[in-house]
Amino acid sequence: MTQAAPGILDRAAAAPISWGVCEVPDWGWQYEPDAVLRQMRDVGVKATEFGPDGFLPTEPAAKAEVLRANALAAVGGFVPAILHDPDHDPLPQIRRELEGFLAAGAGTMVLAAATGREGYDERPTLDAAGWVRLVTSLDAIAAVTAEAGVLSTLHPHVGTMVETHDDVQRVLDGAAIGLCLDTGHLMIGGTDPAELVREHADRIAHTHLKDVDATWATRVRAGEVSYTDAVRNGMYRPLGDGDVGIAGIVSALESRGYTGWYVLEQDTILAGDPGSGGPVEDVRRSLAHLAQIADDLTAASSR
Repeated sequence: MTQAAPGILDRAAAAPISWGVCEVPDWGWQYEPDAVLRQMRDVGVKATEFGPDGFLPTEPAAKAEVLRANALAAVGGFVPAILHDPDHDPLPQIRRELEGFLAAGAGTMVLAAATGREGYDERPTLDAAGWVRLVTSLDAIAAVTAEAGVLSTLHPHVGTMVETHDDVQRVLDGAAIGLCLDTGHLMIGGTDPAELVREHADRIAHTHLKDVDATWATRVRAGEVSYTDAVRNGMYRPLGDGDVGIAGIVSALESRGYTGWYVLEQDTILAGDPGSGGPVEDVRRSLAHLAQIADDLTAASSR
């Protein structure tokens, strides 16, 4: 008999970006790690992604100990890597990152096809040779991490080499690696995340649940406003407050046998210390929305 997957809320995790903690220089005011991890615990999530370099200790055992001390399981983390440059080998970086994953018991590496530039407001055009190198790199990395027991996924992300609908299709056609279904970045880049689930559920290995204001997303896609300015102006919303259709996506994933994590992310830029409340209140609302989705699915399955 096949064992049932853990419940949706048992697979819900947080990420420091919801507290405005980001790898981009001058992104905004940054919380100290202790405050973020404490608020994660307080809101009721039991697992987190690592966050950007420098947020948690670099030394693998120290990174693992910080999470254990805060009673948070390690999901894995976001790893931007240059994958398209024939003169750059990404595997040494990946092997270094793996040490921290293994020490903390984290099972998922979330790769982004970095441009080599800072920030996510512009990206170069990739030629045919660059695409061959990129998809070859993805599967080489997936093989290396799989040997260590860590699952690699590719995260389509605004301002990286895999952003648009055509980019995502090239990865699906050219590589075997699984995808991170980031509902926000996909929508902003021009891919309908619900359609991706319907057509390629077997390729989805990890999920970042984001909700997005469609008007801002359209303006970013059209080049009318930068990604950073759109984030600063509230493009990302608590789950259920945007236009993504989170309930339908979660329902479709569950019906197709998805057993991975649901990482709650609401990319945020903070102008200063928000004091009491702040981003944690939006995380709380997002978690409540996911709980309602879980309850509705349970009720529907019992009818």
